[in-house]
Amino acid sequence: MDAAQQEATARARELQRSWYGEPLGALFRRLIDDLGLNQARLASVLGLSAPMLSQLMSGQRAKIGNPAVVQRVQALQELAGQVADGSVSAAEATDRMDEIKKTAGGSVLNNTAQTASSTGATTVRRVVREIQSLLRSVSAAGDIIDAANTLAPTHPELAEFLRVYGAGRTADAVSHYEAHQS
Repeated sequence: MDAAQQEATARARELQRSWYGEPLGALFRRLIDDLGLNQARLASVLGLSAPMLSQLMSGQRAKIGNPAVVQRVQALQELAGQVADGSVSAAEATDRMDEIKKTAGGSVLNNTAQTASSTGATTVRRVVREIQSLLRSVSAAGDIIDAANTLAPTHPELAEFLRVYGAGRTADAVSHYEAHQS
């Protein structure tokens, strides 16, 4: 690599740091390690070609052009945190990655509105995961439990909601959601 290429790569990594909080090579390697993926599987889940992923990781390309891919990266970061804190099992993480792969991006409200026309358990599970995702993007599971414990004496239903959706397993949250819809 010549000096001009090295300078371009350094500039791309600096841009990545300003846009994504860190160079994408470091971010993607962490996702690969935390979620037990290889580069091909990560590219597939994100909806990128393997060469594009490689270019982003190496700094040959600075920006992810597709906003849906950026949202999938954010969803995988959240999932990696949930796997690390034990709130999501490896098997559940695999299922979640398959769902993340299918997402087209959009806001929580848009996804919920789109899935409202779907049927059955898939819709409930998606709505529950959107609620979990929103809560977990605001605070870590331990902090959510602390908040629930603080609220429990005066607002037990709200405390239960925080525990189930903010720090519980998806299956338990689905049961809670279904029980409170009737």
